[in-house]
Amino acid sequence: MSLYLRLVPVRMVLAVTLALAACAPAALAAESPARENLLSFTTSATLEVTKDLLGITLQVVKEGTDAAAVQAQLKQVLDAALAEAKKASQAGAMEVRTGNFSLQPRYGKEGRINGWQGQAELVLEGKDSARVAQTAGRLTGMNVTSVGYSISRELADKHDAEVTAQAIQKYRTGASELAKQFGYSSYVLREVSVQSAEQGGPRPVMYRRSEASVASMDAPVPTEPGKGVLSATVSGTVALVK
Repeated sequence: MSLYLRLVPVRMVLAVTLALAACAPAALAAESPARENLLSFTTSATLEVTKDLLGITLQVVKEGTDAAAVQAQLKQVLDAALAEAKKASQAGAMEVRTGNFSLQPRYGKEGRINGWQGQAELVLEGKDSARVAQTAGRLTGMNVTSVGYSISRELADKHDAEVTAQAIQKYRTGASELAKQFGYSSYVLREVSVQSAEQGGPRPVMYRRSEASVASMDAPVPTEPGKGVLSATVSGTVALVK
């Protein structure tokens, strides 16, 4: 049995090691850009618009000792209101949908169930506020529990480009001004993100009427749209240039 050994000159290993070490900084520099003179900041723009989407929630509450009977009563009132509301429904103008439907036990002093209480909701929503309000006023057997305006997706999309352009222009102006304040002549955009949103969201206005007045009330529910705010935010990083 023989053992063969190959001796590698030390200077060759050293040369290879030095060569690899010399290439490492260049490779790292190519993979990750220089971090000098980077500036990160955020700007935003807002646009006030009139809310155009009216939503009205109606509710019926029933109580009794038998759960099945209470549920049947809720269903009867809800079905009648739903059928009436659908007569006035129209795509874009007014949509109709059911809301929460719940049935819960009612407890006595001894902690035992002595009855049941249930509630059902019907929601009317649309851009034709007169149609929505008048329909809500005609639905008997249900109480209006909330009235609220919001900004529709179509209206938000219509003004999104405008408010976004304002935010971007503010970012560009801000980048130029900050560069000068730091003693640089210009800037180069490194990365940026743009986001838009509705501020505040819908503001519901509580409105209630008694069960006794439901049958005789056929006037429109009073509504007032108010204003909403659309916003756009631009966040990013720029490299300052001499």
